[in-house]
Amino acid sequence: MTMTWPEFWIVLACCGLTILICRVVPLFVLKGRSLPDGVQHALGLIPPAAFAALVANDLLTPGMFDAGLWPAGAPLVAALFVVVVARISKSLLWSAVAGVVAYAFLLAL
Repeated sequence: MTMTWPEFWIVLACCGLTILICRVVPLFVLKGRSLPDGVQHALGLIPPAAFAALVANDLLTPGMFDAGLWPAGAPLVAALFVVVVARISKSLLWSAVAGVVAYAFLLAL
C-alpha cells in the first residue's frame, strides 16, 4: 500500500506541528524564568543517561560470548579504560582517542 501525496502532506504537517509543540514552545514559555535546582539537576542528567544507554546497547548484546570470552571482553576492557580516562581528563576528545587506541591495541593482541 502506498501513501498518496495528500496523506504525505498531512503526515508531514503533523510531524512539524509535533516538533514545534515539543521543542520550540517550551523555549518560549520558559524564557527568562529560572527553574528550581532539583529540576535543573534532573535535566543535567539527561545527556549522560542517554549516552550511557547508547553505549550500553552497543557493548552488551545477546549472544556476545558466543565467539568466546576475549572477543566479547575486549570492548568491555576498552570501555573501562575510557571511563578511567574520562574521570581523569574530563575531556570527550581524550576519552574518544583513548577508546579507539585501547580497542585497537586489544584487537591486535
